[in-house]
Amino acid sequence: MKQSATIRDRQSSAATLEPESESLHSDPRWVLTQRIVAGPHFARSPLLSHFLLYVVSEMLAGRPDPISEHRIGVAVFGRPASYRTDEDNIVRNYARQLRKRLAEHFAGTGRGEPLRIRIPVGGYIPSFINAVSIRLDEKTALDAPTVAGPSSEPVRQRDAGPDGSENGFWRSPALRSRLVLVCACALLVGLSYLAIYRIVRHRADGDASRVLWRALLAGSASTYIVPPDAGFNLLEDMSRRSVPLASYIKGNFADMPLASVNNHTDQDLRTQQYTDFVSMQIVATVARRPEFDPHRVLLRFPRDLRLDDLKAANALIIGSVSANPWAALVDSNANFRIVPSQDMESAAIVNSKPLQGEAPFYASHWNEPAHETYALILFFPNLDASGHLLAVEGLDVAGTEAAAELLFLGDSIAPILKSAQRADGTLRPFEILLRSTSIQSNAAGTQIIASRLH
Repeated sequence: MKQSATIRDRQSSAATLEPESESLHSDPRWVLTQRIVAGPHFARSPLLSHFLLYVVSEMLAGRPDPISEHRIGVAVFGRPASYRTDEDNIVRNYARQLRKRLAEHFAGTGRGEPLRIRIPVGGYIPSFINAVSIRLDEKTALDAPTVAGPSSEPVRQRDAGPDGSENGFWRSPALRSRLVLVCACALLVGLSYLAIYRIVRHRADGDASRVLWRALLAGSASTYIVPPDAGFNLLEDMSRRSVPLASYIKGNFADMPLASVNNHTDQDLRTQQYTDFVSMQIVATVARRPEFDPHRVLLRFPRDLRLDDLKAANALIIGSVSANPWAALVDSNANFRIVPSQDMESAAIVNSKPLQGEAPFYASHWNEPAHETYALILFFPNLDASGHLLAVEGLDVAGTEAAAELLFLGDSIAPILKSAQRADGTLRPFEILLRSTSIQSNAAGTQIIASRLH
């Protein structure tokens, strides 16, 4: 995936970061750290490697200032010195992944290491512990098993002994079943609470974005909600070809050759109407808006939409051009746009005219469990300039989710909407570029990082 020069520099430095003191080059703790980042659990995660190398090098160099979340955010993740850790939790997210990768390393490749590295929960200063003392502690824990509290690591891994065997607690099917039942009940309660909270929050914050939803949903014109065509996206990925809107409208994608796919699957991808769950959540949330009129708001699958539909009607277009070619109608007028790579292996957001402090393009590390992702909210006139097109596009599912949450669940876009509002109450076209953290395809810590008014 394409990356900005800043990200590339941070990635390349992950393999070469060294303590300033030459005497530390042979320090067994630093040598151990180098072996870890070269191992299979870190080799394909440059940001996690850089994170570990940075905190270890700072600790070994004996810096006078503590290794803080803010310092890591600036040094490892390229955040500006003015960034606030209470608004951007990327360091905490990656720290959880770092602790998990270290545990996996020492349970596998690094099982025979005489030293172990630990990053304490609630802090970032690494500690080096003799493996013998760890085994003694684990043996004691096996003799008196306890249920660990919630964390990002699987409970099974936390309760496993150094040889990979399970302790007595996990040998009991009854206890396992009870724990699963308790966890399921807790999850349902949590989801119910979250749903109630979001509805209450939505009602409280609804006025901030009401001008946008009135423009899109109110009035006499129809409004089409167009979710992504997931089957088409898979066809593009498998054929490694990007199909433009004109070819999509003609249905040329149905003739793309696919290798190693049975006839039944091939037929389904070309004919069935597949979309994703996040997009259906967006549709359901729109249906709860007070401006929603079921007689005028129509759900239309992308393959069934026509250009004439977007001349006099409004539309909410969900997904980028790789999954929803109709997004190209909005992207053509925008400064920010999502561009897939030629081989359909990745995509990036291109910034056509970067302002001071902006990057020329933005890409995500999609192959890491926790990574930065980006998304767009674009608002432009329809084809006849008689209505509006609102596009919600992400580099991945988590990006699309982040953009939707910004629209529905908060007042973060209120200042932009206020600036875009004309004297007569109508809205000028606008663009919003946002950054979020994807944790197993779920969005967290979403922030607006750029915008444009037209």
